Amino acid sequence: MEAPPVTVMPVTGGTINMMEYLLQGSVLDQALESLLHRLRGLCDNMEPETFTDHELVYLLKGQQGNPFILRARRSLSHPKSPWHLRYLGQPEVGDKSRHALVRNCVDVAASHSLPEFLNEMGFRMDHEFVANGHIFRKGAMKVVVSKLSRILVPGNTENTERLSLSYLVELSVSAPAGQDTVSEDMRSFAEQLKPLVHLEKIDPSKQRH
Repeated sequence: MEAPPVTVMPVTGGTINMMEYLLQGSVLDQALESLLHRLRGLCDNMEPETFTDHELVYLLKGQQGNPFILRARRSLSHPKSPWHLRYLGQPEVGDKSRHALVRNCVDVAASHSLPEFLNEMGFRMDHEFVANGHIFRKGAMKVVVSKLSRILVPGNTENTERLSLSYLVELSVSAPAGQDTVSEDMRSFAEQLKPLVHLEKIDPSKQRH
């Protein structure tokens, strides 16, 4: 089943109905400190924010076509914070010269009863994972470096297993539609992170759950 690229943006507030510009890459565990050192020198915040989040991916299957996907996310570091409900649209085909993937993004805060509400609406929880890592900021750009772990016992975020020997690196900007110049700024920033990490416009057709 094909789906938009997975994103692991942490629970750090939300914006409603914006376009998300996204580049993704990965770095091996042993290169993490070198990447963090480079980001400290390039970004506005010398010391990154840290996060540990639990994300649940819900599907609503219709009569035909791909299922409707929603992502519910909560902070394990700040359990009293609101949940976040996120919808990610299909990537825009548009101008192939764009340097970043572009898609609609709706992100709203929700109460702690969000999972129960989604179940009552007919959604089914497809999978869940824990993401932890670091957040850097450079102007409007956000860089998230995160480790993903699968949950071995449903609902038990203490019982996890790392998915890989690498960290996911995401460079993103949330902006109103039509602000395509931000993708050029992202490309320039991504160039400064080479050869530590190669951030790319991911082909959504190659992404699967």
